Amino acid sequence: MPAIVSKVLANSIAEELEIQAGDEILTIDDTQMQDMIDYNYLCKSEVITLEIKKVNGEIEVIELEKDFDEDLGIVFESAVFDRVKPCLNHCIFCFVDQQPQGLRETLYVKDDDYRLSYLQGTYITLTNLTEKDKERIARMHLGPFYVSVHTTNPDLRVKMLRNPNAGKALDNLNWFKENEIPFHAQIVLCPGLNDGEELRRTLEDLKKLGEVVLSVAIVPVGITKFRDELLKQVDKKIAEETLKIASKYKRVCCSDEFFLLADNPIPEAEYYGSFSQLDDGVGSIRMLLDDFHNIKLPTNIKKPIKAAFATSYAAKDALTEIADKLKLIKNFTPLVCPVKSEYWGKDITVAGLITTEDLINTVKDIDADLVIIPSVMLKPYSEDFLDGNNLDYVRKQTGKEFLVIQNIYSMAELVEYLKTI
Repeated sequence: MPAIVSKVLANSIAEELEIQAGDEILTIDDTQMQDMIDYNYLCKSEVITLEIKKVNGEIEVIELEKDFDEDLGIVFESAVFDRVKPCLNHCIFCFVDQQPQGLRETLYVKDDDYRLSYLQGTYITLTNLTEKDKERIARMHLGPFYVSVHTTNPDLRVKMLRNPNAGKALDNLNWFKENEIPFHAQIVLCPGLNDGEELRRTLEDLKKLGEVVLSVAIVPVGITKFRDELLKQVDKKIAEETLKIASKYKRVCCSDEFFLLADNPIPEAEYYGSFSQLDDGVGSIRMLLDDFHNIKLPTNIKKPIKAAFATSYAAKDALTEIADKLKLIKNFTPLVCPVKSEYWGKDITVAGLITTEDLINTVKDIDADLVIIPSVMLKPYSEDFLDGNNLDYVRKQTGKEFLVIQNIYSMAELVEYLKTI
């Protein structure tokens, strides 16, 4: 995909230059760009020359002066301007492979691109990392990356990723150490495969890599009713064992589901360090609770309102604790409505996979004026759910008003909203 402009930020250099959505940045200083890494690097200058192909097809060359670190204010349609490196694995636990047809097209895309890992925090397996890629990473001092390790047993990794190159790719972890390339590691725990003694082996091997391993996140395998592969679900016993093993190592954190399954309290913030793997559900409940406790609540609101938190079962207890505090606000009556996943199956308990029909069935008959949902339920920068329906469809089906909390870890937006009522 070429460097197509998606949006121009207000009051930016790009706006001043009359760059607009649909324009294509052909070169910067006569250099064609592969991705946002090149773009960011080439923009680090006080004088640059842009070659732009306008929407009408005309080519325009602009030389401009700016501060060294000043951003142009351009948002691109994609972070990479050539072909995204595809995933060549067929992991036995791959969530993409167990989705039914009919969802958003982007949900079926499987990438394994080190550039997206660096720029956007997506996970890579290192099975398609070339010598040319490594040369660029070392030369530009890129990092940190997010690496799906899963196991350091080469034979087991080949079996789990169903790629004969998966075991060899572990050599890249040692290359990271030698070149001081930092990374965050992820382990998707599959009972009977990479748990127990195999997990100990993996954590010991990662420990030997030293400071380049910034963090290790352990998450349970997600199993939906659409999965053909026979995998075991993480249960209470395995959750307890995993927490015990992980506790012996520094910078190793288990996702929130392990604590919920083991009936253990969510750890304090110190456990999560810099909360570097929040998108994996590692520390999101703790951040939600701590953020809420730092908010100054109003004593009352002018207009009586009944509000329902449509939430995942994973966040139910945390939001119940928050709702109990919100009840102290005069004229505000909150309730918590966990959404049962009929679409995916009972074992899926996260908000990001909630579909419109499951949401509608949960909230349509509740006694509430307002339904509060986290933005993680929706496609970024839109009101589209993963099943292709949008929030307007849900409004019409339920007759309810909805408030989307943009930051899943913050109730500050809700409090500010209440102040406007």
